[in-house]
Parts: sequence; structure tokens; C-alpha cells
Amino acid sequence: MADPSGERAAAGTPPEGWADLLDWWAEQRAGLFEGFAAGPEAPAWMPFRLFPPTTASWARRQAHEAAIHRVDAELALGPRANAVSFDPEFAADGIDELLAWLLPSRPDGWNSGEVAGEVLVHAADAGRVWTVRLEPGAAPEVRAGAAVPAGFEAGATIAGTADSVYRAVWGRPSRAVMSGNAALLEPLRAP
Repeated sequence: MADPSGERAAAGTPPEGWADLLDWWAEQRAGLFEGFAAGPEAPAWMPFRLFPPTTASWARRQAHEAAIHRVDAELALGPRANAVSFDPEFAADGIDELLAWLLPSRPDGWNSGEVAGEVLVHAADAGRVWTVRLEPGAAPEVRAGAAVPAGFEAGATIAGTADSVYRAVWGRPSRAVMSGNAALLEPLRAP
């Protein structure tokens, strides 16, 4: 956000000492909030080609990074510690961000390999579905909506509450139901 052109964008190097690391982290956090203060439409460099180059894209990206890593931190405390439950709209946005925005923006491309077929991703409580058509050697075709398109025949399905599906597509333990040809789910794995 500090360099919307991206010409000088570079990852910082955190210090090794714990106390110095905490101070560095506080500086990074303050810089992030300073960037957000510019407003959602402020220009910002994005390394992901499909995301709008705005501060709002960074806010969305950071919200989902923090949410998924919160799940990781809670899981590290043990299976019963994971008490966070995400709002259906937020979770559906995280599913959409991964399938329709992040994976297709991968620097190495998003290639189905030799897999062919169709995948249905359904977040029931959010009233949202994503259909993914996989063709060998091509980028998958992702469509989002409220209903499954006519003629769509899923070879694999991920279904459940938005919270469960969000966790599943991001590769975290989940109560989502996954059925059908598991090979079709492999190209959908979070980076």
C-alpha cells in the first residue's frame, strides 16, 4: 500500500531476537493500519493479478489470512480449543477469495494437470455455490452463484455450512462433506 506502483515492494526481514521481533511486528501492524486509513479505494500494489489494486483488496486478503491462521493457532492448542465459528457471509467470501481470485492468480498459473471433470462447492447457509470445470492442461473455469447451473454434473462435491466449507477449501480440519472423485479436489488445494 505504501508503494502502489510495486516498483519498490519487498518483503521485510524480521529480526531474530524475540523482543526485537515483537517491536518489529508492532511496527508492521501500525504500517498496515496506516495504509488502511487511506480508504478502501486508495491505490495499492497487489501481487495477485486478478485482485483490484486497492487497499480494500489488502484488507480482504489480510482478514482471511488472519482468520485461517487463527484456526491454526487454536488447533495447535488441541482439538477442543478450536471454538471460533465464522459468520456465513465472511466464510463464503473466503471460499470465493480462494477459488475465484487467489488460485487463478498464482504466479505459476492454475493448471488442472491431467484431471478432467466438474466440482461443486456448496455453502448451504450462505446460499452460495461455486462450480469448477477442470480440463487437462488448462486453467479451471470457476463460476459463483446462488444455484447450480442447468446441465452441471459434479464429479466431486464439497458441501456444508459456509464455515465448514471455508475450512475445507483452505485445507483445515472441517465438518464439510467431501464426496466423489478425490482427484478432482487436488487442483483446488490452497497454496
